This record gives sequence, structure tokens and C-alpha cells, in this order.
Amino acid sequence: MKESYLQDLKDIKEIMNRSSRFISLSGLSGISAGIFALIGAYWAYVTVYDGQDYMGYRVALLSWNVIFQLLIIALVTITLGIGSGIYFTTRESKKRNEKIWDAQTKRLLINFAIPMITGGILCLILLVKGYVGVIAPLTLIFYGLALVNASKYTLPEVRSLGMLEVILGLFATYFIGYGLLFWAIGFGALHIIYGVSMHLKYKS
Repeated sequence: MKESYLQDLKDIKEIMNRSSRFISLSGLSGISAGIFALIGAYWAYVTVYDGQDYMGYRVALLSWNVIFQLLIIALVTITLGIGSGIYFTTRESKKRNEKIWDAQTKRLLINFAIPMITGGILCLILLVKGYVGVIAPLTLIFYGLALVNASKYTLPEVRSLGMLEVILGLFATYFIGYGLLFWAIGFGALHIIYGVSMHLKYKS
């Protein structure tokens, strides 16, 4: 009898959790986003240091042409990352027989979008003003804040990932000039680690 009550309580808790949180996030989406980010970081690295001796002293020459190419790289990387995330998350939702678009999804996206859009506009303003060095740290910080803000409506691991992104962004702010390296760690390595842990824990 006692086991039956405990199982009922567990079922009720699971139902309440499903009704208040979006739980169909896929670990594979994190892994794919991380891989695309690493490819994008390498592409950006080759673009910034184009024509310079790999083994010698290198200087990052950020002309407007190079900055435009970096924006294209960022746009392609973000598009591929979001696209793979939508694909794997939709697949996971179908597997769980859950709706991909409901009230929880809307709350999740709205709370994620507010810090991201704010940070994106701020970065564009700073880019136009010529403050290129702070762009990479700020993208990490605002992305981390967006994850923390959205984590109330999804799995708790998202909050941990967000906090790590914020901390990494603060380090990147102190070590100006290593933005590309911190970018690769934050958007690449951390996403892959997060995705693998989510995949192992939730089998998603």
C-alpha cells in the first residue's frame, strides 16, 4: 500500500512538472550546436589571421571587411545551431507524444529572447562605435543570462549552463584579446559537455 502511495505521488509530481516546464530539450541539440560553434570559431580564426605565419607572431587586423565576414560566420553558425536544435527538440517531443508549441514553449522563448535581443542590440551599437574587443565577452554574458532567465520553464541543467556562460564571459572581459578562444569554449565545448550529460541522463 505504501509503495502505491509513493508511486501516485511520483506520478502527480511528474504531471505537475510537465504542466509547468518544457522538458523535451534534447541533449543531441546541445552537442550539434557545440560542434557548429567550434567549426564557426575555427572559420573566424582563419578569417581574422588570414595570410599570417601560423608559427610566428600574429596580429588581429579587424577591418570592416573582416568584421562583415565575421558577422556572416556568426549568422551561419547561429542559424545552423538553432536549426539543429529545432530538429532534435521536435523529434524528442514526438517521441514523448508532447506538443512542441504550447504555453510552456512560449514562456521559455519569451524569457530567453528578452536578454538575448537586448544583448544583441547592445553588441551591434558597440560594434558600430568601434568597441570590437568587448563583443565576444558580452555575447557570452547575455547568452548566459538568457539561459538562466529561461531555465525557470525548462530543465534545471539549463540554469547551470547559463551560470557557466556568465562566468566565462566575465573572464573573457578581463582577458580582452582572447575573445575567440572564450567563444570556442563557451559556445563549443560547454555545449558539447552539456549535451552529452543531458543525453546520458535523460536518454534524449
